[in-house]
Amino acid sequence: MFSELEYWLSLFFLLALGVLGASSVIVKKKPEAKDLIEKLAKISGWVGVVSALYGIWGLINVLRFVGMLRFMALMWLTMLVTSLVFIGLGFIFGYGMVTAYLSEEAKAKGEQLRKKLIGFQIPLGYVSLALAVWWLLLRFVIY
Repeated sequence: MFSELEYWLSLFFLLALGVLGASSVIVKKKPEAKDLIEKLAKISGWVGVVSALYGIWGLINVLRFVGMLRFMALMWLTMLVTSLVFIGLGFIFGYGMVTAYLSEEAKAKGEQLRKKLIGFQIPLGYVSLALAVWWLLLRFVIY
């Protein structure tokens, strides 16, 4: 399970990534949200890098505790999907910050992967927001 800090960090990143991921749709439906989303977009690179690293850490932990799948399948699957969303959206938003440190070959491969993932940005944004709500519901049920 998550510690208290990990829970709130995860919730923050899920909400931030969800808003960033689905920002184009949110702005179309709620134009007044544009200013707030623009403020969040200024730090999207940092949010992306940190959440991608956090997602990799989470994925390692989920795979380490694969035995939990037998007893707490729903929680294990929720943690797995959360980690994968962190990695996917984190890569999309953090890629621009990391390119300065990559070789030309790595940049080309990374850009190919990013172009493939961009098509999933909005659906992943919705999944991220849904996971944030799901984690809040789990908090009230489990804790």
